[in-house]
Amino acid sequence: MNKLTTLGTHFGSYRIESDGDEIVAVHGHELDPHPSDIGQAYLHRSELRVLRPAVRQSWLKDGPGAHPEQRGKEPFVEVEWDRAIDLASDELKRIRSRHGPEALFAGSYGWGSSGRVHAPSALLFRLLRLYGGYTDVWGTYSSSAAEAIVPYFLGMRYHAAIGRGTSWSVISQHTDLFVTFGGLRRSNTEVTYGGQGTHHTQDWMQKARKNGTEFLNIGPIRDDIDLQMNSRWQPIRPGTDVALMLACIHTLLVEDRVDNEFINRYVHGWNRFSAYVMGDSDGQPKSATWASTITGIDAKTIEHLAEEMSTRRTLINVGLSIQRADHGEQSYWAATALACALGQIGLPGGGIAFPFGAQGNVGAGQVRKRVPGIPIPPRPDTQPVISVSRFRELLDHPGQPYDFNGRSGTYPDIKMVWWAGGNPFHHHQNLNELVAAWERPETIVVQEPFWTPTARRADIVLPSSTPLERNDIGGAENMLISHGRAVDPPGDARDDYQILEMVAERLDLQERFTEGRTADEWVELLYELFRAENDWAPDYEEFRDAGYLRHPEMNEMGENEQVFLSEFRSDPAAHPLGTPSGRIELWSETIAVFEYEDCPPHPAWMEPYERLGGPESDRFPLHLVSNQPAVRLHSQYDHTEPSQGSKVAGREPIRIHPEVAKERDISEGEVVRVFNDRGSCLAGAIIDDSLMPEVVQLSTGAWYDPDSTGMCRAGNPNVLTRDKGTSKLAQGPSAHTCLVDIERFPGPAPRVESYDPPQFTNET
Repeated sequence: MNKLTTLGTHFGSYRIESDGDEIVAVHGHELDPHPSDIGQAYLHRSELRVLRPAVRQSWLKDGPGAHPEQRGKEPFVEVEWDRAIDLASDELKRIRSRHGPEALFAGSYGWGSSGRVHAPSALLFRLLRLYGGYTDVWGTYSSSAAEAIVPYFLGMRYHAAIGRGTSWSVISQHTDLFVTFGGLRRSNTEVTYGGQGTHHTQDWMQKARKNGTEFLNIGPIRDDIDLQMNSRWQPIRPGTDVALMLACIHTLLVEDRVDNEFINRYVHGWNRFSAYVMGDSDGQPKSATWASTITGIDAKTIEHLAEEMSTRRTLINVGLSIQRADHGEQSYWAATALACALGQIGLPGGGIAFPFGAQGNVGAGQVRKRVPGIPIPPRPDTQPVISVSRFRELLDHPGQPYDFNGRSGTYPDIKMVWWAGGNPFHHHQNLNELVAAWERPETIVVQEPFWTPTARRADIVLPSSTPLERNDIGGAENMLISHGRAVDPPGDARDDYQILEMVAERLDLQERFTEGRTADEWVELLYELFRAENDWAPDYEEFRDAGYLRHPEMNEMGENEQVFLSEFRSDPAAHPLGTPSGRIELWSETIAVFEYEDCPPHPAWMEPYERLGGPESDRFPLHLVSNQPAVRLHSQYDHTEPSQGSKVAGREPIRIHPEVAKERDISEGEVVRVFNDRGSCLAGAIIDDSLMPEVVQLSTGAWYDPDSTGMCRAGNPNVLTRDKGTSKLAQGPSAHTCLVDIERFPGPAPRVESYDPPQFTNET
């Protein structure tokens, strides 16, 4: 009889059916009405598993720093676990003693396991902080600009604001007009960092639509809201949303439609901000006519939109995509300013929201009580911290100064990188620059289940297990999941806890790292800590047998009811915001002190380094939208189905408007070359009129596969994006500011090689 175990993932919960060490079926959880197809990737048995510890040939022969230009090119030598751990641990000791802990980068970033025990980066941080620290990172590639700016105008952390956001249950009853900047893609809502429970977003959207909510998609892609929603579409040039928002505010001011009562009671800095909007401070009124030349939207359409929003219960949603752009901080600030002008913040179904359409937990009414994780010691006071997307600069520019969120620092000289979970050769910008910077450290250690582009460019590779191969515990927005071990790990792979326990033993930290517990004992302890604060939870064995718990506070569709900033609106004196004024700040004295030329103290339109209609658009007339894929989580399991089933001509598909395809003589299914001054990649053409003619769409996540010239044969768009921070405030990624051109690829297209196993050799 086959075994059935429960698995919680970032994209949902599943029942895994196994026979011995073979996964034979992946079933959606019985409580999930819309399980994600991404889970079917677990059926694939891959030749790309890292089966044994492996060391790059030159590094093993000649020691640290040997021929770093050969990373990703030369063979590996498989070694025994004890030798691999000795090599990695001895290198940690050497780096620390000769160069100090700041010479080690361990800011491992990525969507590793959703379990609370086997979260690889968290385990690595725990060990290395016990060992004295390392150079670390702040923020995420997903939301750094929002994470940086939101505390200045709302006085709360960005993720706390999401947790307090208006719920779908309220929207479905009260919202007349749901205006979304940056899309509302259903595929994105299948995923939640830390664990996705049951999927209900599409049900809530359909319920809202049935109750009369109208959805308005302001963006370059029509189907960023499911076409079955019959939503309105307002095309806009990518990266120009702030200009549209300011023009709407200008219209409201000119037509005396601003809610002055709300402004006077709840907003700080309105007079200075409105002077900028009217052009009193810089001589340029941010009128609809002005915005029309930037956004490509007719001026009358802009004016009518502002008027409509002021007469209906309007919720303004800001997705994550528009803040991953040059000056991306301004999008969240300007959208909130528009909501302030409308005066509906704190009312049911109105105001400001973010980021619906980015993750499945948004709008879920965050009653979830998270299971605690294995504790991570606090950062040492001397531990350097950089913005996460400045990783390449860190490697490239040791000793150079940088500005970041009101602070200044100097990049340390990184001698060693230890990466546990994640794939920087997927998510980082301008991968050709990263390849060169990746050669600077003397040693790179990677813990990975698969031979990803990052693992192939390591010096020491330590084979880790997947979530299918270990017990764990994890939470979702409406469920607590007991992860069961469905099969044993193949070869000599071990779980990340075991790997780092071996390292801890070499560093004389084993007792402090494990606290005398195995990984399974940590799982039980974390559940008991959760149970102590939740008297409705059963004993551990009952929880393990069931495989899950549901939070009793949730309604039948996995949600409770809440309205963002309702308490603040009801009594701002009793419930002030955490800003210096206690109000929503549209002028920040704190930011003014920073004197950043690329982030003024109020919401503002700032010309990006490139855009449609800008100086570079005559050379590169198409804007590249590199959104999240629908068939995988970022780059995970790109080598398996269903991701491989989505490929066109063996590589990532790119959507092209029929007019652009006709101009360039491109046919459906052909291989095309996408290029700009930063790089190029190949992709498979799909002809689709769901985009603006000047826009092409190529999802992220294809495994980076450069040829000898740096052209990615698999279709990774990050060979085309610029590695520049959003501003000195957040220093976040600006990947969505990207102009390209496209052409048919002449002759036979080269074979994609990133899904081949690496070469191995015997030690010489």
